[in-house]
Amino acid sequence: MTSPCPPISDADWPEELADMKGGFATGLNVYRTMAHHPALLRAWADLRQHVVKDSALGAVRSELVILRAAYRMGSAYEWAHHVHRSRQLGMAEARIEAMRQTPEGEDALIAEAVDALFDQKRLPAELESRLAQAIGRQAVFDLIATVGFYATLGYILMTYETPIDADIAG
Repeated sequence: MTSPCPPISDADWPEELADMKGGFATGLNVYRTMAHHPALLRAWADLRQHVVKDSALGAVRSELVILRAAYRMGSAYEWAHHVHRSRQLGMAEARIEAMRQTPEGEDALIAEAVDALFDQKRLPAELESRLAQAIGRQAVFDLIATVGFYATLGYILMTYETPIDADIAG
């Protein structure tokens, strides 16, 4: 299939998104694909800032959530990008790979939560309580939001067959 919405090049960047050119929106193919819907990409920016940069989960926990969500979604794009980010954070290969299998310790709790959201569409009360005790209630909210955020991106990426960015694919 040839995508009806391939990543938009700089030369074809929408005029209504001119102020976003050069920022996060043109940094990755996923956002270049979303630029086919300028209003959505613009609305996405604030949520992206919170989920990606300002989450109560912190960088490492966020990456663990995203890795598990990418695995559960079957999103090769998100998996590749977040393996790269996890490595940049200094995460061991075994820890990264465990998010596709059965991790241990707090990582297992995170995987259990992501799995519950995919399988049950909610966090059961007992799991939410364990999570809140381990990582804090605001982090639980951010875990839920992160799974939803990356599930939505996964749907877009897989629908439009967005290619993994060259620097990540290499």
